[in-house]
Amino acid sequence: MPSWSELEQFLVSGLALGGVYALSGVGLVVLYRATGVLYLAFGAVGALGAFLAYQMIQASAPGWAAWIVCILIGGVVTLIYGTIFGPALAGRDPLVRAVATLGLTLILFGAMELLWPPTSGATRSISLPTDNGGFTVAGLQVTWTQVIALGAGVVLTIGTGAFLRYTKLGTAMRAMANDREITATLGVPVRRVEAAAWFGCGVLAGFAGLLLADLVQLEPATLTFLVISSLAAALIGQLRSITVTFIAAIVIGVVHDLLTPFTALTNYRDMTPFVLAAIALLWVSRHRQIMTRSREEG
Repeated sequence: MPSWSELEQFLVSGLALGGVYALSGVGLVVLYRATGVLYLAFGAVGALGAFLAYQMIQASAPGWAAWIVCILIGGVVTLIYGTIFGPALAGRDPLVRAVATLGLTLILFGAMELLWPPTSGATRSISLPTDNGGFTVAGLQVTWTQVIALGAGVVLTIGTGAFLRYTKLGTAMRAMANDREITATLGVPVRRVEAAAWFGCGVLAGFAGLLLADLVQLEPATLTFLVISSLAAALIGQLRSITVTFIAAIVIGVVHDLLTPFTALTNYRDMTPFVLAAIALLWVSRHRQIMTRSREEG
């Protein structure tokens, strides 16, 4: 058993990773509620932005310009996809909308593998200026990048909840989640609302890709499959609750990193999102069965 002092650093890194999963999961939930599409290309779009930023930095471009490109490219690619395919997907079955973005994922993943092949053991990463600063808590060094990653998840969750509740655009998104056709008949510009949802989700994908490329490593597979942990958190929140999605994302990130120092479990830590999502979904299913029986007996 590792000591607590050995676990502390993994707790900090897990919280930062959970923050990235949280902002990703919230983006998935908002887009799903507005369009009914499960955006499985979230990680691949973020990875593409991160690689383009990396290429710009290698070409001596200003770091701030590369970071802006990373974030905006996610929004642009996602908006283009949503503009072209979003209207066609609106009337399709839920299963079709759930897997429709797999094609975009595979295309982007293949392109990145072709343009940025493995580097024979050398690792690529994006270093943000916030890596060089930070503070110490109980003898533990915390970087500003880790603080930003966790803080972004918290701020986005609170801000998104307020946005959906108190703004006209947020109200329109919630209405579309309930009934798209009725919302359109009430005069809501459905296409514009959907475009805003697609673009916002893409911007979050770019931001998540940038943070993850700094916190972990810049590899196509690593960043593309970011969506697995984020999707697990969103499923635990039943693709409705952003608060539950946030909590689930933090738990997934922390558990994933805390398993690292346990030698017997290190190789199985990537199963964390699957296991936690399965447990949560089984519990929800069991709870619903109990509630249904109680109503029938009552």
